[in-house]
Amino acid sequence: MADLPKQEHFVATAIEDDHEAACWGCGLRLLLPSYSPVFKCGWCGAITSQNERECENHGFWWRRVRDRCFVCVIVGFMLFVICGGVWAVYPVIFSVSNFCGILHSCITVILSITTVSMFSLAAFRCAGTPPIIQWGSYPVVGKGYLENYTFCHYCSKPKSPRTHHCRSCRMCILDMDHHCPFIGNCVGAANHQYFIAFLVSAIISMIYVSIMSTYAVMHVWPPLSLRALGHLSGTNNQIVWRTFKEVIFAFLSSALLLSTRGLVLVYLFFSSVSVEIGLSVLLWQQLCYIYLGKTYLSHLSSHGDEVGEKDCKNLFRFFGCPYFISRYLPDVWNSPKRHNK
Repeated sequence: MADLPKQEHFVATAIEDDHEAACWGCGLRLLLPSYSPVFKCGWCGAITSQNERECENHGFWWRRVRDRCFVCVIVGFMLFVICGGVWAVYPVIFSVSNFCGILHSCITVILSITTVSMFSLAAFRCAGTPPIIQWGSYPVVGKGYLENYTFCHYCSKPKSPRTHHCRSCRMCILDMDHHCPFIGNCVGAANHQYFIAFLVSAIISMIYVSIMSTYAVMHVWPPLSLRALGHLSGTNNQIVWRTFKEVIFAFLSSALLLSTRGLVLVYLFFSSVSVEIGLSVLLWQQLCYIYLGKTYLSHLSSHGDEVGEKDCKNLFRFFGCPYFISRYLPDVWNSPKRHNK
């Protein structure tokens, strides 16, 4: 008993409306008001919620099937872009010169391998498990050892700060940002970097596909059949409007004569542009949260309160930049500080 920490004694007045509750972290029993839904232990710092219930598995299999379907659609789209782009674009590229064809083939292989690899690491790598800690009774847990820890009734174990339980993955995720159905996995501490790398690689790949498909479709598009525009009469606005209608009609008429290769190129252009716009917005949002030192879930739970310090060093730390490099860039990369007069 000599090794046990010195116990602290508290004297409290019992009120009729009070009830006795036990801390899940250290086991101490406390008198709390009956209307207190959440309390924090003064010894170990653990947070206990009186209203938490055990999880319900309702909808789990539906979410699992949804995630698997999204992953299959994404994989199928990537394979179609790679295979369809090679089939539709590269006959035109190799017709220019062999050097041009070999160069663009190497670029395609590098972008394809990078995008598929980053997607696989983000989708099939564990998003991050919280640390395993010792807990259970007053002599075992030291003072402040479980500070701001909560108890997860889904996993039946302590949950560290910045950890959230995902009902789709059925586990607690450390530094959970969000559950992404398109990768069928959570974005957390272990795969967040791969998710950002996948977004960057996918955006670069989509820009490359849109440029190459535009270049190729210009060579396979049927010639436009325009009537003589010089005979148009009327005001300037009428001439411009009739010319515009004539060009659109000729463009649509020639589109009906497109070959299968041309239709694939048109689809690749519009799909790549739409995907790169959506992924660019998502990447910008992710980088903004990293700059703020937050995740998406912590941003929602903070209700506008600052969780971390706004600093570009957050970006360096996130991408694993060594400290001895970022420490020499305080004047350039630090956020400007506002001084009140």
